[in-house]
Amino acid sequence: MNPDLASNPAELVRLGKARAELVEITEAAQRYMKLSDELNDAQAMLGDPEMREMAEAEIPALKTELEALERTIKIMLVPRDPADDKPVIIEIRPAAGGDEAGLFASELFRMYVRYAERRKWRTEIIDEDTDGLGAIKAVTFKIDAPGAYAQLKYESGVHRVQRVPATESGGRTHTSTVTVAVLPEVETVDIEIKDDDLEVSTFRSSSAGGQHMQKNETAIRIIHKPSGIVATCQDERSQQQNRLKALSVIRAKLFQAEQDRIAQERGDIRRGQIGSGDRSEKIRTYNFNQSRITDHRIGKDVFNLSAYLDGDLQDMIDSLAQEEQIRKLAEGADES
Repeated sequence: MNPDLASNPAELVRLGKARAELVEITEAAQRYMKLSDELNDAQAMLGDPEMREMAEAEIPALKTELEALERTIKIMLVPRDPADDKPVIIEIRPAAGGDEAGLFASELFRMYVRYAERRKWRTEIIDEDTDGLGAIKAVTFKIDAPGAYAQLKYESGVHRVQRVPATESGGRTHTSTVTVAVLPEVETVDIEIKDDDLEVSTFRSSSAGGQHMQKNETAIRIIHKPSGIVATCQDERSQQQNRLKALSVIRAKLFQAEQDRIAQERGDIRRGQIGSGDRSEKIRTYNFNQSRITDHRIGKDVFNLSAYLDGDLQDMIDSLAQEEQIRKLAEGADES
């Protein structure tokens, strides 16, 4: 209700989100206190012969509901990643393994698109570079859905594939790697970018946008000079649309860089960093010979590789989220 906030939209957004979170926790706490009172009343009735039978029937259900609600409240009190409710920008690049890495990058790209389709989330390609034979050199795309980052942030890192390539006549298993970077989309109010800090160049697009406007330079390449971050976009038919998409990538990378800097200062480097793409720096292995996916961070194996690559990865995501909650609860208990 403070009139000074009318001229500060960023603070209004922050306070609105904070209030929504507090309302959820407050309602859960009020429900917990109500159940506690009901349990105390039921236990008091055990001494009344006429009410004892009814109390004995109510007490187990009340205790079960209280225990479940207590677990829920503990999870609510774990500090949330402020980016969890944002859409995501994902970059996929082949690392070690040559052509085979490029082919697997294409399969991972399809996997995330299929996952988004299962969730009825919209996908937008920002920039894509292929070799014409189905192998990806690099692809940047956006999954435009609130909360997508909370689900997909665990995918950041090196993905290793072990299989016999179609071109391998000797039947030998090859090992290749692909890097995946998952960045929260950042709003203009979160990261301010000065025009003077940008170096913008245009070129003719080779995408669908370019085919419709071959005589115009609709594709955009933007360099953020202070950080050296480069973003390109040629998927849209207008220069302005491509510029907006490229800027969204730069904002996301600047936001992630700031988050990593803060984490390092606290002595807690974020898990799942991409690293150099070396085969030893892996978060997950896709073993085609055994139809097995292994996530090395939690030691979880899944034996449904074809379904997994078709976007059926929610079980793995849920396991990673649960492990993170357990870790944060343990850290909170240690601090207290």
